[in-house]
Amino acid sequence: MYKRSSISRRLFLVRTMGAMAGFWVSGGVQARFPDPGFKRYLKFYNLHTNERLHCQYWSNGHYDQSALTDIYYVLRDFRTDEVKPVHTDLLDLLTLIREKVSSQGEFHVISGYRSPVTNARLSAASSGVARQSLHMKGKAIDVRLPGTPTSILRQAGRDLGLGGVGYYAKSDFVQLDIGRPRQWIG
Repeated sequence: MYKRSSISRRLFLVRTMGAMAGFWVSGGVQARFPDPGFKRYLKFYNLHTNERLHCQYWSNGHYDQSALTDIYYVLRDFRTDEVKPVHTDLLDLLTLIREKVSSQGEFHVISGYRSPVTNARLSAASSGVARQSLHMKGKAIDVRLPGTPTSILRQAGRDLGLGGVGYYAKSDFVQLDIGRPRQWIG
């Protein structure tokens, strides 16, 4: 026997849109790759620890957990030495940006993961640091890419429209994150 649902059309649409928004946010970066077999690799140089990492973090349709662990370590909070996971959509965003600007270079990392303690200290010292920074969730990174002007990195991030793009011309870096699309100048 068919039982009619008591859900209203409005509630149905709200729930459906909410579910689709979650799909677009989590799948938006992933959907930009030409095919699942596309090999994804990144190169990092952490300016504070002088560590370098060149690794392929995706192949054969899967993330390489060993490579991700290495990435988490290089992008750790260098002030507290705390290591936390970095969201794979952020890594994919960096790969897309590197492809968009046609660079094989290594990202110079100013700030990757930030512990809540570090973020609170930085936020107290500067109005330019958000108290609820996405760095604390492994969803933001501050970088430059030698050989590519930061204004070009900024434009590539803006063109992709997959998250926030902060431009810090005086300090010569961009913040890229996988939060809601927005732009700012620091």
